[in-house]
Amino acid sequence: MSDSDGPKQVGNPDYHSENHTAAQTCGWTANALRGEGKCYKYIFYGIESHRCMQMTPVVKCNERCVFCWRDHAGHAYELGDVEWDDPAAVADASVELQQKLLSGFGGNDEVPREVFEQAMEPRHVAISLDGEPTLYPHLPELIEEFHDRDITTFLVSNGTNPEMLDRCDPTQLYVSVDAAERHTFDEVVKPVDDDAWERLVDTMDVLADKDDTRTVLRTTLVNGQNMRDPDWYAGFYRRADPDFVELKAYMHVGHSQGRLDRDSMPDHEDVLAFAEDVAEHMPDHDEIRGVPESRVALLAREQDTWVPKLKKGSEFWERDPVVGD
Repeated sequence: MSDSDGPKQVGNPDYHSENHTAAQTCGWTANALRGEGKCYKYIFYGIESHRCMQMTPVVKCNERCVFCWRDHAGHAYELGDVEWDDPAAVADASVELQQKLLSGFGGNDEVPREVFEQAMEPRHVAISLDGEPTLYPHLPELIEEFHDRDITTFLVSNGTNPEMLDRCDPTQLYVSVDAAERHTFDEVVKPVDDDAWERLVDTMDVLADKDDTRTVLRTTLVNGQNMRDPDWYAGFYRRADPDFVELKAYMHVGHSQGRLDRDSMPDHEDVLAFAEDVAEHMPDHDEIRGVPESRVALLAREQDTWVPKLKKGSEFWERDPVVGD
């Protein structure tokens, strides 16, 4: 099956796909290969951008967020006809797709050979390209497959499947919280299922019980839509007892341009000010930092926010097939 056709359960010609596994090169991965900067996830958590895959095991989604850059028309929420690949096949396909996507950089004079060889051996995966990954029924096993390959996992979810998230233990678990109360949630997130808000609340309790998985709540801030009531957000966040809170500006790109105007995009200064307002009601998260290029702010308990195994000199890097000892 060619990338241009795509299986019906992926159905987006902009993605490279293998059955229902889809991948796409992140702009920060390309930048890092050329020595033009790294994603804020390196600054916050230690993720090496040139060695990070961006993929999803399912493109379907059960929400229609107004700020989403994707085309909602491609997210039809029918899963009965999907023939699911086993987790090992999805993990293998993700690595193979990444290598294929980046292969052209091997002949780029701007990319040092050593950096290219490192990129061909990915060590991180962001399960966040598109859709809602918890709709993939074998997600916990997929995470284990990546870990067995010595690849760290960042899972991003909309929190509508608490039972599945309870079973998932990625390196870091992101859950989107794009409203602090039901009315704004319905207006901004536009869930397909009537009980999405209640399930998100249940997910906060699931996160609070996570001991070994680093947890992050992430809010996309949209001017005039959900950028208000910082005390309400703080109260909602506290229920999950997260390790980190990320507040990030909506970006006026992709299909969201047909739903929102450019004024809906906050400046970095506005994001940082809102984060400080939230932090006033979360005294345990008094470490605040920001990355202006990404218009993102982080609330944390401590200054050291990197994933421990990603610190230089760790066993994780000693085992590295390219740069390890």
